[in-house]
Amino acid sequence: MHLPLHDAPADATAQGRIDKRRILRALNASLAFVLLLAIAFVAQHAFDLSGGAISPLQLRGLPAILSAPLLHGSFEHITANAISLILLGTLAGSVYPRATLRALPLLWLGSGLGAWLLGEAGTRHLGASGLTHGLMFLVFVLGLLRRDRPAIAAAMIAFMLYGGMLLTVLPREPGISWQAHLGGALAGVLAAFLFRHRDPPLPRRKYSWEIEEELAADAARLEREQFEPDRPRDVPVLWQRTEEPRGVVLPFPPRKE
Repeated sequence: MHLPLHDAPADATAQGRIDKRRILRALNASLAFVLLLAIAFVAQHAFDLSGGAISPLQLRGLPAILSAPLLHGSFEHITANAISLILLGTLAGSVYPRATLRALPLLWLGSGLGAWLLGEAGTRHLGASGLTHGLMFLVFVLGLLRRDRPAIAAAMIAFMLYGGMLLTVLPREPGISWQAHLGGALAGVLAAFLFRHRDPPLPRRKYSWEIEEELAADAARLEREQFEPDRPRDVPVLWQRTEEPRGVVLPFPPRKE
């Protein structure tokens, strides 16, 4: 006995279209932000935007927390951050669109505050590397907290691509703002705990062998129902005995004491 296979492919096709839309939306948003970084990089060479960098522990450098992630020191600097933002932004935005949208302001402020609070006096901090670290830690910690299949897969991909960020939150190389990295990473961990329930779990896509097992179980159940006799309590009652008073065949007088 064979059952029709129309439902499973239709569901899989619809889910595939939804996944493609989410990935495309996240990719476009990441590309748009990278384009904004490129415009800011060109503008900072045409105008004096040095005041947009963060000056640690100085009140006049505190507003630069809002502008520092848009500025970069060199073409290599912005290229490295742009690639990381496209990959991690697309990954986070496609799996956790709501959580990522709410986490971005927190990552932005966290990376800036980390550079402002922990940076050495007389230094300048700029660049979007704090955001990249925040996105990586956001995806990785969400995978540990949610532990559904898409979350675990996203965490493994993020760790495979940028697992080295676990070490760059500590001082290693001169001229690298590990303070911004640490601030962004802590903000990513905090955002993962705060927004872990914002996105409902994605529907679990079944493998072909799982669908075949379910179809075989349904076929066996239908075959049993077709050939097995009905249970006694399922057989309809054709005649009900009425409770009528019985007649007296031989009357007996009452016994006298």
